[in-house]
Amino acid sequence: MATKIPVAQARLFANRFVCKKCGHKMRTQATRILSGKIRCRKCNSNALRSIRRK
Repeated sequence: MATKIPVAQARLFANRFVCKKCGHKMRTQATRILSGKIRCRKCNSNALRSIRRK
């Protein structure tokens, strides 16, 4: 089993969010998502979730 490198994990998953409607990925701060300031650039939706870690 491969070990997880913290630098790579931070680059791939930190501050990355996915639109629940269209699947577009974007990078922003979690506090801005929670306050509702961020919308999807592709479909203009407010429904965003964090990237699932495999």
